[in-house]
Amino acid sequence: MDFTYSEDQNSIRELSAQVLKDLSTDERLKELKEQGALFDKELWGQFAESGLLGMAVPEEFGGSGFGLTEICLMLEEQGRYVAPMPLLQSLALAGLTLAEYGSEAQKKQYLTALATGEVILTAAIQEEGLSNAHKTVLKAEQLGDSWVLNGERICVPYAEQSAVILVPATVVDKSSADKKTAVFLVNPKADGVELNFEESTNGEPLYTVSFNNTQLTADQLLADADKGEEVFNYMVDRGNVCLAATQVGVAEEALRRTVEYTNERKQFGKAISSFQGTTLRCADGYIDVEGMRSTYWQAVYHLEAGLNADKEIRAAKYWACIGGGRVVHTAQHLHGGIGSDLDFPLHRYFLWSKRNELTLGGGSLQLSKLGAMLADKDQVVNVL
Repeated sequence: MDFTYSEDQNSIRELSAQVLKDLSTDERLKELKEQGALFDKELWGQFAESGLLGMAVPEEFGGSGFGLTEICLMLEEQGRYVAPMPLLQSLALAGLTLAEYGSEAQKKQYLTALATGEVILTAAIQEEGLSNAHKTVLKAEQLGDSWVLNGERICVPYAEQSAVILVPATVVDKSSADKKTAVFLVNPKADGVELNFEESTNGEPLYTVSFNNTQLTADQLLADADKGEEVFNYMVDRGNVCLAATQVGVAEEALRRTVEYTNERKQFGKAISSFQGTTLRCADGYIDVEGMRSTYWQAVYHLEAGLNADKEIRAAKYWACIGGGRVVHTAQHLHGGIGSDLDFPLHRYFLWSKRNELTLGGGSLQLSKLGAMLADKDQVVNVL
């Protein structure tokens, strides 16, 4: 296995970092919050102009034809600057899935517009991280060549701002007791779709999406009951890995800022970085970041190589949850009282880390699923 990045991959990382450094400053993030902006449209436009939004879009649809590895490199940088824009949702959850499973017409309609930044795309898969008792129900019934959706999906990111939502639903089949999944492309402004805004901890716009006899045509079907579960798992797997990538950037930058602060902050006439307790906490944070990085890149490698990656994905997300949580707690602790100040930039990293941790399931859920895989059992403990 070659652990070095290609020249193109290094260029993508460097370009992403430069754009974010120029536009996603602490002052800019504070300004956006005061304005009540849900995401940074200017930054989104700059990513489009730089060609970054088309990195994982096939060349025939106006992109550069790269894949998951390049998206993860961009997400690491996004996490480093906690930049509010739907990269993960548009490029990974929706973009990669459409490129892999969409029809030619669906790819032309959505991926071409994504590459130019004209549209935002998203997916409604947050229920994957909930216990069964808290999961919502969305049913799809086929009527001839059309479909009807009834039910809801919760915590759908950027639902109102998106041109289309990738929506998994349980197929109603009266002739069978089996529960099968189909995946649809739903316009959030369509008749029978209702959006209710949910306030999130880190400012990401989330929505409860309700479907009331929502009529869909055959060309809005992305995957039928025979393929739907595969498509759903494809989104969840890449979602977990991309959350781990983002978490590496968040944790690494939080730790860097903490080291910088402890070198400047003096107590008893000495920089607090000279105290053994401070040094050990930072060293532990460094080990956590490297553990997060190595496990998630192993998962990326398995996915890109077409290998079974179930265990690697669960391990990567577990480390992102546990390691990331430890690092941001250390960062706030070593900053003292100012670390808990909501107006101080460091607080954003704590909130983003918690978002990354709980989205698609926290550490306990990942560990229980990994344990079930290792024990070769079907049942998983129903925990968050």
